[in-house]
Amino acid sequence: MNDPYVELRRDLHSFSNPQEIRTKHLDMDLEVDFESKTLSGTVTLSFDETGAETLVLDTRDLTIHGVSTAAGEAEFELGEAQGYMGAPLTISLPAGTTRVEVRYSTSPEASGVQWLTPEQTAGKEHPFLFTQSQAIHARSWIPLQDSPGVRATYSATIRTPPELRAVMSAEMPDGGERDGEYRFEMPQAIPSYLIALAVGDLEFRQMSERTGVYAEPSVVEAAAREFEDTEAMMVAVEELYGPYRWGRYDLLVLPPSFPFGGMENPRLTFATPTILAGDKSLVGLVAHELAHSWSGNLVTNATWRDFWLNEGFTVYLESRIQEAVFGKSRADMEGALEVQGLEEELEKLELRDQVLHVDLAGRDPDEGFTGVPYTKGALLLRTIEAAVGRERFDGFLRAYFDEHAFRSIITADFLGYLNANLPEAAQAVDLEEWIERPGLPESASRWESDALAKVDAAAKGWLDGGALPEADWTTQEWLHFLRGLPEDVSTERLAELDGAFGLTESRNSEIAHRWLLTAVRRGYGPAQPRVEEFLIAVGRRKFLEPLYKALAETPEGKERARAIYAKARAGYHPISAATVDGILDW
Repeated sequence: MNDPYVELRRDLHSFSNPQEIRTKHLDMDLEVDFESKTLSGTVTLSFDETGAETLVLDTRDLTIHGVSTAAGEAEFELGEAQGYMGAPLTISLPAGTTRVEVRYSTSPEASGVQWLTPEQTAGKEHPFLFTQSQAIHARSWIPLQDSPGVRATYSATIRTPPELRAVMSAEMPDGGERDGEYRFEMPQAIPSYLIALAVGDLEFRQMSERTGVYAEPSVVEAAAREFEDTEAMMVAVEELYGPYRWGRYDLLVLPPSFPFGGMENPRLTFATPTILAGDKSLVGLVAHELAHSWSGNLVTNATWRDFWLNEGFTVYLESRIQEAVFGKSRADMEGALEVQGLEEELEKLELRDQVLHVDLAGRDPDEGFTGVPYTKGALLLRTIEAAVGRERFDGFLRAYFDEHAFRSIITADFLGYLNANLPEAAQAVDLEEWIERPGLPESASRWESDALAKVDAAAKGWLDGGALPEADWTTQEWLHFLRGLPEDVSTERLAELDGAFGLTESRNSEIAHRWLLTAVRRGYGPAQPRVEEFLIAVGRRKFLEPLYKALAETPEGKERARAIYAKARAGYHPISAATVDGILDW
């Protein structure tokens, strides 16, 4: 049967040839060398015999030492590097070949691996490494078919210094023995961007029978307390959308250089320590990464232009989890803040990047990681829910996850399934407008928050000369208040706020970031030393990009930003560093 969407399924960000031969399993055997900052060893790729004469793999800055098959050494060619795409590795296959072993080593500058010195960790005694494979960075530490449309199981043997512990997005060895050799198995087929590794001085705390947290010793207890509602979140989403299919759900709290809030690596979410606020106010991130166990990990975008199928669904599920566990008021506040952020971003984005089914031809897929696939995608699903009713939509989503479990799909597949199984949605919602056109449709079913409306009233009263706002606001209320401060608010009024609430010294990363952004834009002097401290201490791209952009708006500010960056850059992940390099013309 001919597939009318063959071209739409073609991954423009991979050199590989899965249409001819497709990897089914990877087995890695890697040595971790902190001195040389390299991973070296072998990966064995297994596949069905198809008659293909070549296997093409994706690589980026890898040294290939040799390739072999059951017939012996194999001929291979490593092509010319092509920027962010890396270089194709073309391997000649003898007839009947079903396994290929590649011997290789990584570069110390691998885009998907960060090596941290002891000074860059919480404990300050041992080095640390972690990988970040999304979107196309897996090829910088494994030669493989680096496409979300290719799903494979994997196994790995990781050899480390004996005092350190390795963890992966896979079934992990029981017990806490550290012997320098760890064996992992991932029995479910996953896309390459979900293969993940971390090595460091890690301890584990069980939170429930199937949940726990890994972190450095000085962080692990606080993390376990912060994340103790994870099991309740799992129960909530299972009741809505079906069973959790990955065995355990653990979290790994990384050092602060991690460039993202979280990464949904199956069985082991990687998380930034910036969500450890002490009051659970930022654990919406856990709800988000957990939701990916259904939307993204279970049902995956087949190409990066379909990224909204991962993230839009996940933001929608995140809100439903928050509502079930923490109440509708909090879920509505979180959602309303997401929409505010999207609207701010849409004012700056090119029209082409405001489209859900975004065209990324000739572009690094990391450029598609805007708020559009996340929040605009979620608003589309909320709008469909409003049109057909929550009960009907929940039943549809549960069936959708079951029908497409462990598959990678494109936007056309979703639309076909929607039209076939929820035809009233297509009649009530202009799907073409939502998916293929820029901007946010007026029909969007937004989150509405009474709590944030009260914040607006309090803010107006204070700005008009009334009393200071309440001191017992939630994190979400403070973020809304700070985001709404007018452009012409005086530094005297900022000093009044700072004196009353200690905002410059806030250890809540979200509040601190929003306040420091205000301080930079308004020229509030007392906060400027904290700006530098924050930028050096935190590597999360969400925080770095706006602050550096704000600093760079004036020649003097850009000079200061470059001075701060000179101190901070070595501690940033390559993904974050690339973003700031562009802002500061580094």
